[in-house]
Amino acid sequence: MKKTKIFAAISGIGIAVLSVFLVAADHVDAPAIVGTTTDIADLYAFEGDNPNNTVLIATVQGPLMPGAQTENATFDEDVMLEFNIDNTGDFIEDLVIQVIKRGDSMFFFGPYEPALKGLSSSIDVSAPNNAVKISTISDLEITLEDNMSFYAGPRRDGFFFDFNRFNEVAGGAIAPEGFLPPGEASDFFDNLNVLAVAIELPNAMLGTAPTHVAVDAGLFPPGALPDSYNVWVSAKRKQ
Repeated sequence: MKKTKIFAAISGIGIAVLSVFLVAADHVDAPAIVGTTTDIADLYAFEGDNPNNTVLIATVQGPLMPGAQTENATFDEDVMLEFNIDNTGDFIEDLVIQVIKRGDSMFFFGPYEPALKGLSSSIDVSAPNNAVKISTISDLEITLEDNMSFYAGPRRDGFFFDFNRFNEVAGGAIAPEGFLPPGEASDFFDNLNVLAVAIELPNAMLGTAPTHVAVDAGLFPPGALPDSYNVWVSAKRKQ
């Protein structure tokens, strides 16, 4: 069994609840990795058009300006993106989907039970895997295999944030007034891009989602939280 050992560089963490859309964002706020190929921007996890499917999306290296900066941005062959899935409710990964570039394609391994957990990972190259050609601005490639679909390439940054207003509020100049209402806010990420990897797969491949018990009964009444997987994504650099 051939394996490649990889260590964590940085992680972005989010919770996937299948009945709703959730996102974890981490745009350019970690100085040690800003501008590097391990810089995670967002994690999206949501129910597919088919309610029996889950969609997982990770974006990196954002924000990218349109034009040359986006066209020249590339995934790093020494960096693996790893979707971690906890299906027992203990916040330890039970399954992983590992994504790594080779040549002009992106390979997706899993989901499968990892031999290593936490900061260190290994890729079992004998695990079920699929590949998709990395898309360009003018050439969209989507692979459909084994009831799963895959994408890798540049996309419009889907995150919305009024960054200028945030700086004003954080600076105290307009703190009593706060943020602007929808329709008046300005999206800093409008017309900016990211590199994205996406996978849609049947929930049956992820195991049975654990039942979540509400910690604050006042905020979440008993039974209010649906059964859901815990999902987070890591960027890990080969050592």
